[in-house]
Amino acid sequence: MRVHAPGGLLAADRVEVGSPPEGWVAIDVVASGVCRADLGTAAAEHASGPVTPGHEVAGVVCETGSGVERWRAGDRVAVGWFGGSCGRCPACLSGDVVHCPERRIPGVSYPGGWASRFLAPASALAHIPDALDFVDAAPMGCAGVTAFNAVRGADAPAGGRIAVFGVGGLGHLAIQFAAAMGHEVTAVARGPEREQASIALGASAYIDSEATPAGKALREVGGVDAIISTASSTAPVAELITGLRPHGRLVLVGVDAGTLDLPVAPMVVHALSVTGHLTGSPADTEQAMAFAVRHGIQPTTQTFPLEQAQSALDALREGRARFRLVLETSLDNAGERP
Repeated sequence: MRVHAPGGLLAADRVEVGSPPEGWVAIDVVASGVCRADLGTAAAEHASGPVTPGHEVAGVVCETGSGVERWRAGDRVAVGWFGGSCGRCPACLSGDVVHCPERRIPGVSYPGGWASRFLAPASALAHIPDALDFVDAAPMGCAGVTAFNAVRGADAPAGGRIAVFGVGGLGHLAIQFAAAMGHEVTAVARGPEREQASIALGASAYIDSEATPAGKALREVGGVDAIISTASSTAPVAELITGLRPHGRLVLVGVDAGTLDLPVAPMVVHALSVTGHLTGSPADTEQAMAFAVRHGIQPTTQTFPLEQAQSALDALREGRARFRLVLETSLDNAGERP
C-alpha cells in the first residue's frame, strides 16, 4: 500500500521487492500496525517518490541476505519504530542504539511494512514468542515497547502509585504493564466513557480530566510517584506535575508540536523531574513481548485487510480506533500466508 504524492490516498500496487542485500532479511508480513505516527508518514509531504508506510511489522523470515547469522527462514519476527542503526557511533557502541544519529525508521528510511513482503536490516528484528499471536505482536514493536520502557524507566518504587494520562493506543498498554509490575494505577482521560475499560485493563481508579484538572485530582488523593503521559496533546501536561509526590517523575510519551511552560518553584521544592521517552531496541521489544505473554497483557486491536489500509488510517485520524489498528495480509498468488 503506497502513497504516490503528498496528500494522496493509499493505493494497492504490485511491486517487485526483490531479495535482501547483505545484512538484511525478507519477511512475509502477516500483520502490520497502524500508528498515529503513520498519519505523518502517509502524508508523504517530503517524499520524492512513492511511500510505503508501516513500522509495526510482524511476520515470518522468508529469505536472508549474506552475512546474516542469527535469523533463519521460518523465524517469527517483529520490526518496530527502531529500524536499524549504524553500529559504529558512540551510542551504538554503548548499546543505546535507539539514539543513534543514523537510526532508521521503517516507512521513513526505507519502504515500510504495509505490504505482503518487507525488507529490513537484520539488526532491527525481534523474536516473537510462540505464544504471542502476530496481530498482538505487531503493535509491540512500537506502542508496546514504548509503554513497557516508559513504565519501567519511571523509577517508581515497588508497589508505588503510577498515573497513566491518556487511555488510547499507548495508554491502554501502559495501564496493563504498570499493573503487572505491581503498581497501583490511576487512569486519566477525558470524559467518563473510558472508565470501565480502564478498570478492566488493571487501573484501580479513574479520573475524568474534563470534570476536574488531573493534577489537582491526583494531589487530592495523595499524589503519585510517576505519571506516564501518553496523550497526544501537550496543552494539559504542565498542570499534571501538581499531582506528583516529592521526587516524582513525569514521563512524556505522547507528543505534538506544542511546548511546555512549567512552574519552576514546585519542581525545585519537591525535586520533580520531567523526561521524554521514545521507543526501545529489539532487545527491549523481546523483553516487552515476553513480559506480556507471562502476564497476559494484550493490545486491544481492530483488524483490517491490508487492502483497506486507507480505511484504517481514516479511522485513526477520526478518533475511531479502539485501541490499536492492525492490517492483516491475505492469500495472494505468491502462496499461502504464514
